[in-house]
Amino acid sequence: MDATGGIARRPVDLMVAVIGGALLVMVLLAIALAAEPSAVGDPAELRSLLPPSLFGLAAGLANLAVLLLGGVIVAERLIRRDIRHVVRVLTAAGAGYGTTVALNLGFAALLGAETPTILNASAGGPASNPLHAYLAAAFAYLHATRPVHLPRVTGPMAVSVAVTAASVLLSGYTTALALLLTLLVGAVCASLTNYAIGVSIPRLAVGRLLYELERLGWEPSRLAFAGTDSEGNRCFMAETATRRLQVTVLDSDPTSGVVRRLFSRIVLRNAAAPPLLWSLRDRVEHTALLEYAAAAAGAATPRLLAVGELGPSAAFLVREHVAVRPLTELGDSELTDEFVDKVWAQLRLLHRHRVAHRGISPGTVVQRADGHAAFTALSTGSIAAGPWALSLDQAALLVTLALHVGPYRAVESAVRNLGADAVAAILPFLQSVGLPPPLRQAVRGHRDLLREVRQEIVRVVPHAPAQPVQLERMPPRTVVTVAVATVVGLALVYQLTGVAWNTLSDPDPGWTSAAAVLSLLCVLAPAVALLGFSPVRLRLWRTVLVQYASCFVRIATPAGVGSLALNTRYLIRAGASTAQAVSAVGVSQVAGLVTLVPLLVVCAYLSNMDYPGDFSPSFTLLLVVGVLSVLAAAVLAVPRLRRAAVGRLRPHLHGVLPHLLDLVQHPSRLVLGMGGTVLLTVSLVLCLYTSILAFDATPSLAAVGMVYLAGNALGSAAPSPGGLGAVEAALIGGLTAIAGVPAAAALPGVLLFRLLTFWLPVLPGWLAFTRLQRRRAI
Repeated sequence: MDATGGIARRPVDLMVAVIGGALLVMVLLAIALAAEPSAVGDPAELRSLLPPSLFGLAAGLANLAVLLLGGVIVAERLIRRDIRHVVRVLTAAGAGYGTTVALNLGFAALLGAETPTILNASAGGPASNPLHAYLAAAFAYLHATRPVHLPRVTGPMAVSVAVTAASVLLSGYTTALALLLTLLVGAVCASLTNYAIGVSIPRLAVGRLLYELERLGWEPSRLAFAGTDSEGNRCFMAETATRRLQVTVLDSDPTSGVVRRLFSRIVLRNAAAPPLLWSLRDRVEHTALLEYAAAAAGAATPRLLAVGELGPSAAFLVREHVAVRPLTELGDSELTDEFVDKVWAQLRLLHRHRVAHRGISPGTVVQRADGHAAFTALSTGSIAAGPWALSLDQAALLVTLALHVGPYRAVESAVRNLGADAVAAILPFLQSVGLPPPLRQAVRGHRDLLREVRQEIVRVVPHAPAQPVQLERMPPRTVVTVAVATVVGLALVYQLTGVAWNTLSDPDPGWTSAAAVLSLLCVLAPAVALLGFSPVRLRLWRTVLVQYASCFVRIATPAGVGSLALNTRYLIRAGASTAQAVSAVGVSQVAGLVTLVPLLVVCAYLSNMDYPGDFSPSFTLLLVVGVLSVLAAAVLAVPRLRRAAVGRLRPHLHGVLPHLLDLVQHPSRLVLGMGGTVLLTVSLVLCLYTSILAFDATPSLAAVGMVYLAGNALGSAAPSPGGLGAVEAALIGGLTAIAGVPAAAALPGVLLFRLLTFWLPVLPGWLAFTRLQRRRAI
């Protein structure tokens, strides 16, 4: 039996630390950006509420109580030999004190005598110490004691900390905002320390577990370790004089589980997302509720007999012992139609009482010793389940059975037990994103399984709806994009504090006119490139109209997608075959990539040259080459990234090699296509450069080129139409951080550039799109 102890790290502590830290950074950033914050109140008015001697007496007694009670907690833990707890609370207190002192020093260094009034209300202390270090340490100490149940000690200690905080505030020593920041610092330091050091899990005290079982009315004569269940919980077999019991011990949920459920909650719609279950108590109560509901429904699940606690980080569930074997251990001869029908019957029984399993997989479908089917691991289920949850259950069971009996038998059994119309309704839910994680992992080894199940359903029920249900609230890519954009936005807020906004309406007319002319060249250049790469003869004016139409289409499609589709359609209408059109557009994409990388390296090399004779590689060049090398190595070395890259590029590069060989035999077309591609990149860089010059900034042309090439590539990867938002953020951040352009010029310069190259072509693009449609050119 595994009776060794361990360390528990609660995901809630990490969540509190991350969210609290982010909140603290945002508040401090807002204070630093505040030019002349107004005072919240006059400290003299606060001090006049009560006599100062009363504040001093209350704070002195509270501080003494905090010290004494803190010592009691340390002594009690030392007696119990819980050294980890002592280290944790003392580290939390030290971290709270040190972080507060560091923040005070930071305020003194950055703001000096201009400490914002909302933080500086010092009545007796120095103006540069708006945060109260002792209070942060005391609150962090108190917060770090939470995993230990000492209410008679922690309760009075919390009151003492509250009295000290009230005394500090009412005496005018600090302001309300400074006090809140102090307590927030303490909470973040304590949560981070709790997660980093962890809570000691004592050796599984067999005596304690036996005592709890005896207290519940059982007297086990033997307690044996029986391995772990499908969720990783430790299981024990308890034998009494009259029966055998299965005891499952639940420890703190690993952080990965909570993060995975939280991410699913963000990405998936509510009906398809799993419950969060932040704490151990939530997991225990939810599991007990589901198992009691399943028993009330008459399901053949093992009956839950009792629930108990083994300390702050462990609990146990007692069930009747039933010998079961999961689906993965059953042979083909045992997977009869009769047994499969019993599995469906159990699911119908749960669904009739609106109980959804939401975790069906080969490991949770079991066969009892008496031959009946049953479901285990109900902890992720839900009661009063809606139609979506029930349909997702049916889809998961259908896929689970298809893994073991094949798509044909699985669909036939579903039709036999649910009816043809019900099986037809399952089809829209047969999506990988809607399957439970263990089942999704099992299906990855059978890539065509979902497709085969869908085809089998369509064969049996031809009227089944083919349109899938939208289970995702937002794709994971959008979540990552929003998170990155938020970080970039916070950084830009700090960088743009010195922007003179009146310059937005006063650009230099000469440079603005030059930028406008270059923006027209940005539309002519891709038309020239397409003329060179096209396998059929095109008219220049109509090809230019197609590029304007692409400017209209891209406002509703991710960057690059609309123009690719429109150019392909244009070539087909012009007389090229579908294969020729796709290969011609693919060659244009290859040409863009071939010119992008060398130009990026050259601009990176030229951007940091101190004088013409300095031919040593700059740090920027090393950084660019290093990043490109790492990305290339990752794509080549990691199979998943390699498959994703090949899958992404295959539609664009299909038939590229034959078309390239054909272009080699016609040098004039190749030069025209490559010249148009290079002209497009150069015109865009010059347009951005002149847009910045219009606002009295003179950056290096090479630095601007490097920022554009890198920033546009990164921003265009965003799923927003035309890379909207992401491109602007990448360009502004790159110009201020790399090219050294002041924020007062970078912001209006980028806005002017995007106005000329993205927004102004939309109206003529719409007119061109309408004209080309009438002429059946696209």
